[in-house]
Amino acid sequence: MAQEKLRKEETLAMRNRLIGQSCRLFYSEDPVKIVRARGQYLFDENGKRYLDCISNVQHVGHCHPTITKAAAAQMDVLNTNSRFLHDNIVLYADRLAATLPQKLCVFYFVNSGSEANDLALRLARQYTQHEDVVVLDHAYHGHLMSLIDISPYKFRKLAGQKEWVHVAPLPDTYRGIYREDHPDPGQAYADTVKDLIEDVHKKGRKISAFFAESLPSVGGQIILPQGYFPKVAEYVRSAGGVFVADEVQTGFGRVGHHFWAFQLQGDDFCPDIVTMGKPMGNGHPLACVATTAEIAGAFTANGVEYFNTFGGTPVSCAIGLAVLDVIVEEDLRGNAVRVGAHLKDLLTKLKARHEIIGDVRGVGLFLGVELVTDREKKTPATEAAAHVVKRLKEEDQICVSTDGPWENVLKFKPPMCFGMENAELVVQCIDRILTDMKASDLKLEKEDI
Repeated sequence: MAQEKLRKEETLAMRNRLIGQSCRLFYSEDPVKIVRARGQYLFDENGKRYLDCISNVQHVGHCHPTITKAAAAQMDVLNTNSRFLHDNIVLYADRLAATLPQKLCVFYFVNSGSEANDLALRLARQYTQHEDVVVLDHAYHGHLMSLIDISPYKFRKLAGQKEWVHVAPLPDTYRGIYREDHPDPGQAYADTVKDLIEDVHKKGRKISAFFAESLPSVGGQIILPQGYFPKVAEYVRSAGGVFVADEVQTGFGRVGHHFWAFQLQGDDFCPDIVTMGKPMGNGHPLACVATTAEIAGAFTANGVEYFNTFGGTPVSCAIGLAVLDVIVEEDLRGNAVRVGAHLKDLLTKLKARHEIIGDVRGVGLFLGVELVTDREKKTPATEAAAHVVKRLKEEDQICVSTDGPWENVLKFKPPMCFGMENAELVVQCIDRILTDMKASDLKLEKEDI
């Protein structure tokens, strides 16, 4: 039976009636109804095209024909759970292993970044026999209860901090406690973790894990200072804990020169556990935990089977393999390097012309533009950021969103097929809007005088 097509107003009315109100829409005042997509473009019910700077999940591009073909072909043959022996899961694990340091050689397939991080927490606790976790301020690791507990971004708005959770300062060299002018911010921020661990030990508690997003996203598209992860890992391991790198937002070549964002911290650095998700299935629910044989062995030794109904099914793994193929065949990491550098360069030039741009930061196709009302005080320009987002959507059909503790950072995490001409268009439009806003402010000031 053909599905009936609803008018936008009907869809919105039904959504408001049937779907929980905490599940928010983009542009809630005037939502866009998206009915199809391809590459880096979204199309509404009237065929209007939007440039997508938001969807890092659709990693190799929306509805990529290679991915949909692989999914449909496997779906037509078999899609059982992973208790049946099948080639796809082992071939996929083998391909993933080739992208990671040698010691990360055991894989658990799940369906979402939240499931992956929850399992990483279990693995860490089972292996160390300790309970406590150190996380970064403003971190977000998922929506399960266990992860809200280790996500300051969420728990500060809810039940508050548990006694087994310890929050280290976010290593933000723009507005953090140690900034660009510090001789060694990586070491200085790592020492805050060392001090935190000492405080934990004084309370008679023990660390099971340090959890960090390899590039904090919700924290405001933060690029961590060099040397931070290796030093933190040293301190955490000497306290009997493990280092967990959350690559859910940043893995699979988004940073360009590296496949994983934790590799930005040096070729010799290797976490004990890596979690991955969002871009992995290009929109299909697929996520994973990679760890060492030693940690996996401790998890097996507890005698309790780990079973995930939909984790690592033949269809999921066929899709995962196809995503890896497209990344290589279309040189999407090279594209992230080239387009990302061009976009960052254009945005940096924009900063010289617009006082409201306090900072431009990022690597590959993971970029942030922090807007401030005062460069000296670094006062967050939250309203201005929301205004830019609104106008980009309404006037230019460009979808961008904000992030950071004050929602004043314009973030760019587009599909990896994002092109040079897309980068140039976005910057031209932001330039026009900021110029317009400046003119409006001057006009208001003159009227006040």
